[in-house]
Amino acid sequence: MMIDRYQLVSRHNPQMKEFNSLSPLSVGNGEFAFTVDVTGLQTFHQLYDKGMPLCTQSNWGWHSYPTPKELRDQKVKLKYYDTFGRQVGYHTSPDGQEEIFDWLRINPHRFHLGEIGLEMYLSDGRPVEPKDLTGIDQTLDLWQGIITSRFFIENIPVTVTTACHPQQDAVLVAAESPLISMGRLSIRFAFPYASHKLTAADWKQPEAHKTYTTITNNSVQWLRILDETTYYCTAKFTDPVSVIQSDRHLFYCKPAGESNRIEFSALFSEKAPRSEVVSFAQGLAASSNYWPSFWLSGGAIQLAESKDPRALELERRIILSQYVTAIQCAGSLPPQETGLTCNSWYGKAHLEMHWWHGVHFALWGRTHLLEKSLWWYDAILPKAKEIAENQGYKGVRWPKMVGPKGIDTPSKVAPLLIWQQPHPIIYAELCYQNQPTKDTLERYKELVFETAEFMVSFAHYDQEQDRYVLGAPLIPAQENHRPMDTLNPTYELEYWDHALRIAQAWRKRLGMDENPEWADVINKLSSLPVQDGVYLAHEKCPTTFTEFNIDHPSMLCACGVLPGRKVDQQIMRNTLKLVMECWHWDRAWGWDFPVTAMAAARVGEPEMAIDALFIDSVKNTWLPNGHNYQRPNLPLYLPGNGGLLAAVALMAAGWEGGPELNAPGFPKEWVVQWEDLQPLL
Repeated sequence: MMIDRYQLVSRHNPQMKEFNSLSPLSVGNGEFAFTVDVTGLQTFHQLYDKGMPLCTQSNWGWHSYPTPKELRDQKVKLKYYDTFGRQVGYHTSPDGQEEIFDWLRINPHRFHLGEIGLEMYLSDGRPVEPKDLTGIDQTLDLWQGIITSRFFIENIPVTVTTACHPQQDAVLVAAESPLISMGRLSIRFAFPYASHKLTAADWKQPEAHKTYTTITNNSVQWLRILDETTYYCTAKFTDPVSVIQSDRHLFYCKPAGESNRIEFSALFSEKAPRSEVVSFAQGLAASSNYWPSFWLSGGAIQLAESKDPRALELERRIILSQYVTAIQCAGSLPPQETGLTCNSWYGKAHLEMHWWHGVHFALWGRTHLLEKSLWWYDAILPKAKEIAENQGYKGVRWPKMVGPKGIDTPSKVAPLLIWQQPHPIIYAELCYQNQPTKDTLERYKELVFETAEFMVSFAHYDQEQDRYVLGAPLIPAQENHRPMDTLNPTYELEYWDHALRIAQAWRKRLGMDENPEWADVINKLSSLPVQDGVYLAHEKCPTTFTEFNIDHPSMLCACGVLPGRKVDQQIMRNTLKLVMECWHWDRAWGWDFPVTAMAAARVGEPEMAIDALFIDSVKNTWLPNGHNYQRPNLPLYLPGNGGLLAAVALMAAGWEGGPELNAPGFPKEWVVQWEDLQPLL
């Protein structure tokens, strides 16, 4: 029986009845997002600044502070590490160069493009405060991508409709209330200076930026200049509008005539629009057409008929994770970990997290949303090749923490990670599985082969033991290990084997012979490190899980995220059970719970897979808006959402070589209906 997708999606529409600073709702299109409070706009942003900020962000909206004179000619000095008898330099030491080190970390940064809110007044002339709102009733209609917000001011109704154009960076807004014709409600546009911090906005430096205004009968265009960054905001109103400038960067818009309604579209753009801005009605129709097609295409899973009380909550997380990753992670750049909601790590992407942001799209039958960002790896390939060459390796070494130009950010940890290296091979293979043609092979072969060349070059041949090792300096995915002490991390060893086998398969598909160097590394790659019947984080890890039971339980990735060709199933089962017993989950991360579930599914422990998804931890908090909360300065964490979707796809559709059962990763008593999901490699 086919799943009624409308009913499946709609029963999880988020509804807000009061202010919740950790659960604002967003609209967006993967390139651009607009986050709102219960008024449907960014009216009371101060309430959310210490929760989940109300920002307007895009993939093109980047800013850098003016470089101080004393830093203009400085470069970060490398710290050199002994690497099997040769010295290799990394940007890992801030000692004595803290200013330039920090400068490069915070620049460039994403920023808040502009605030759109309601300006409202009480009958006695006082500004409306949050406490003055009554009867709050806000709903995000997931099926259409439209937020409808209703409330009362002194028993006078206000209704606001909010959406985003699916192909343009345009907010669509309609406000209706008798307060408008009474002169007590108008639309507020306010523009801050940029900030690298969580809110991405600095409201205290009006002199540091400029706003130029052009007004016509029913439109307003603002040209914004922030140092070397320029952009535009163009608001097109359905009817003639009156504009009042209250301050340098503050504007109020209201109908020029008598009306209880004001509707407009506000397009944010890097350059001045060359064609007419879409109207509110056109944009709303586009949203209403796009979102049903999104939900009707790709995969679906229904769990609500299961008797386990956790099933409906898991279904809610799945539906909302599809929505938030579609609007936050499906753009032309690898996303930051907070997507387009607010700043984390200055708005920069962490490339090891791109797997968690994007792989699920392919597993859910939406490979095109993953592919939208893969061009970027081609664009930065020369920089990645330069990194590898400077370190004495072949191929390309992908950076870790980057802005849009792919320049690696200095860090005590990031340059020493390697588990992002095989990712592009997996992305390419997922694209090939979706479209197994020569065109796909030709499109991605350079990424695959250059990535494989680095991986083979990085693996060091230990002649005494006739094996290849992954060794120092190296920080594994579980980042609390010292770089010079790390040898043969379990996850990375399995990943090297998995990705190099895929790279060899690409050669065969293209009519090429196997690469003998690659084959030698695959055949002689070190065994996964074991102690006391469980897998270690790496070969030199001094204990099992008595000291190193925080951060990521990365050894589980070797058979869960990855197929586990080098894994002994019983040893991995032992490892899984020990992790479940003794891991400090309050010091884990949102994607660690799906990792644990995937490992449990692969080793035949489906009950444990569900238990893993519901571990009681702050890091496994799922908010009413569908976001995965981590901590005050990381109020949402999209790798948790993407990880959940990847885990559920594996649990439902299975994996290559897995049991021929329906939903092998779910307990047998669960009622699991699913459509159009793909097995994990």
